[in-house]
Amino acid sequence: MAASIKPALIPTLEGFRAMARRAVRHYGSLDPVLGRIGSLEVRLATTAQEIRQAQRLRFKVFYEEMSAVPKGAALLSRRDADDYDAICDHLLVLDHDVKPGSLRRAKPKVVGTYRLLRQDVAERHQGFYTRGEYDIAPLLKAHSSLRFLELGRSCVLGPYRNKRTVELLWHGIWSYVLHYKIDVMIGCASLEGTDPGALALPLSFLHHYAAAPTSWQARALSERFTRMDVLPKEAVDPKAALHALPPLIKGYLRIGATFGTGAVIDEQFGTTDVLVILPVSAINPRYIDHFGPTANRHAA
Repeated sequence: MAASIKPALIPTLEGFRAMARRAVRHYGSLDPVLGRIGSLEVRLATTAQEIRQAQRLRFKVFYEEMSAVPKGAALLSRRDADDYDAICDHLLVLDHDVKPGSLRRAKPKVVGTYRLLRQDVAERHQGFYTRGEYDIAPLLKAHSSLRFLELGRSCVLGPYRNKRTVELLWHGIWSYVLHYKIDVMIGCASLEGTDPGALALPLSFLHHYAAAPTSWQARALSERFTRMDVLPKEAVDPKAALHALPPLIKGYLRIGATFGTGAVIDEQFGTTDVLVILPVSAINPRYIDHFGPTANRHAA
């Protein structure tokens, strides 16, 4: 669930070291290496260098490939970084089949990443990132007995945007969900572009066909609210709308996700964001079998 990105803040070297120390201490009995397909491995970052690699990948995808506009420190560092990086866990897909340079040994290349923020960690710090776009307080209060996990900053390097990379990312997320006994996943996903009229079909489809039930609803902040019901339901061709949706959002739909009320336009990023809400209890069982611990094709 790729959230829109705020101006970058670059942690200090000591900040990176603290991230790495926290990661090693924090994972406890959860093995950082979560699965593998061929040369690709999914794991949790355990070093400052791995976190920096994830930030460079995010910069490459969000700023160089997409339409985000880098500001301040991001221009100099060529990394997408903010203060949430220090409290989040970072899920990585690494490619071990990397040819070495002429003078040095080849190192695995980070080709995919997700940022994970558990509710207990968020509450000890500045809260969920999503609260900058959506009023999620009522949602959290209505389900106060459940454990929430925020997914964000997802991206995959162009040549690796294929089925097995996505499978590894979801296998990693599911392993994490099981280990920490997560009940609900939330986060913002983005459609490219900032014109609701141009995005009328996919936005209207999500509003009419994939809205979260009342008990799971959350609404875009009033000052950022953009209507999603641009078209009436009878004018929406579901097949065409699905084709117009980004692969990430289509993936969430297949698994069982529903969506909040209202979209949020992020001018800096050139995106229109929607809120994804995915209770673990709503996940289609066949996907649990596909990505779960019995999926031997992901054995590490």
